[in-house]
Amino acid sequence: MKSPVPRFRDVERQAGSLQPTQCVPPCHDRPNTMWFIRDACGIVCGVITWMLVFFAEFVVLFVMLLPSKNLTYSLVNGTIFNSLAFLALASHFRAMCTDPGAVPKGNATKEYIESLQLKPGQVVYKCPKCCSIKPDRAHHCSVCKRCIRKMDHHCPWVNNCVGENNQKYFVLFTMYIALISLHSLVMVVFHFLYCFEDDWTKCSSFSPPATVILLILLCFEGLLFLIFTSVMFGTQVHSICTDETGIERLKGEVPTWEKIPCWEAMKLAFGGPLSLSWFSPFSDLSCRTNDSASIPEAPQGEIIEEDVIEIPLR
Repeated sequence: MKSPVPRFRDVERQAGSLQPTQCVPPCHDRPNTMWFIRDACGIVCGVITWMLVFFAEFVVLFVMLLPSKNLTYSLVNGTIFNSLAFLALASHFRAMCTDPGAVPKGNATKEYIESLQLKPGQVVYKCPKCCSIKPDRAHHCSVCKRCIRKMDHHCPWVNNCVGENNQKYFVLFTMYIALISLHSLVMVVFHFLYCFEDDWTKCSSFSPPATVILLILLCFEGLLFLIFTSVMFGTQVHSICTDETGIERLKGEVPTWEKIPCWEAMKLAFGGPLSLSWFSPFSDLSCRTNDSASIPEAPQGEIIEEDVIEIPLR
C-alpha cells in the first residue's frame, strides 16, 4: 500500500524507469562469480592505470636502476618498487573485480517482503531502477545499474563502485600508488643529481635527450598521482572513521544510523583487528560482522509497483 510518509531515502526517478514492465523477477546472483562492470569508460581508465604503472616500471628499471653502478642501490630500490607496484596492481584488481555490496536485483516482491518479517507500520523503499528493496544506506549507481550498500562513489579508475565489500582494496590501491609515486620521485631526484655529477652518456643506457624526457614524464606522472591518490586515501580513511560515506556527505543526509567509533569502523572495513592482513589485497573480509552476507534469498513473484511500501497494521 502507498504511504504518505516523507521519503528520506534517495529513490532516483527517471521518466522511463518507473514502468513496472521494465522490472524483471529476481535472478539470484551466485556468490562466487567474478564481478565485472561492462562500462567502456571504466575499462579504458582501468587499462590506462595499468599502462601508467608499467611505464613507471620501465623507466625505474631500464633508465635508473639497471644502468646504475651501485648494485646494492639497484637491488634495494628495485625490490621495494616492484613489491609496492605488485601490491598496487593486485589491490586495483581486487577493487575492480569484487562485488562492492550489490543488493539482489528485482527482489521487490510481496513474497520477499513477507520473508523479511518486518514489524507493522514499518516502511521499506523500492528502487524504481533496479526494482530491489533498498536496505539502509544503500544508493543506486547508474553505471553499475544496481543498488550498492554503503556506496561511497563510483570510481572509473577501478571501473567499479566503492562500497562496503571492496573499500579496503580501494584504500590499499590509493595507498600503494601514492607510495610508488613518492618512491619514484625520490629516485628521479637522485638520478638527476648523479647524472649531473657524471657523464650523461654513462648514467643511462638511453641517449641523454631520451633519458631526460623519460625522467621528466615519470616525474610529472609521479607528482600528479601522488597528490591525487593521497587526497583519495585521506578522504576514504576520513569516511571510514566518521562512518559516513562520500555520497551521504555530498547529499547532506542526516544520519539515522548509530555511528560506531573510528577504530571499530577501521576494523570493520579492513576485516578484523590490526594485523598484516590489513595491508594485504589477498585477504578477504572474513571477520566482518555486518549483515551483508546474510541477505535472505528473494522468493520468486511479481514486482510490487509502489516505490514506498508500508507494512499494514494488524
